[in-house]
Amino acid sequence: MFNKPSQGGTSNKFETIIGPSVKVKGDFNAQGNIIVEGIVDGNLKTAGNLEVGGKAKITANLEAREAKVGGEIKGNIKTKGFLEITATAKIFGDIEAASLSVERGAVLNGKCVMPAGVEDIKKVNKDK
Repeated sequence: MFNKPSQGGTSNKFETIIGPSVKVKGDFNAQGNIIVEGIVDGNLKTAGNLEVGGKAKITANLEAREAKVGGEIKGNIKTKGFLEITATAKIFGDIEAASLSVERGAVLNGKCVMPAGVEDIKKVNKDK
């Protein structure tokens, strides 16, 4: 899902893992990649990648470079790059991503904005 690292790269290594028995309450900021398998109640922001496991429950706004979501999220999601929503995901909030993949079975209750796509639409409408 995330860009493959070159030899010796570290983009697939995770700096922080919030395990299934862990509950984080409050805002969480990081620079590296994060995996969430537990419960987060607060905002979560990282300059790296985010992976939300299928049993995770998050009540927060999320922001990451790229993300893969499989759990339940009550809040907005913003990625600068790719957002992958798996079949087990339940998202109750708005999403913003440069590119998007949604598997059959996923639940998405909110609006979707793709900033690069907005510029393309404006151009098409202007050319009419």
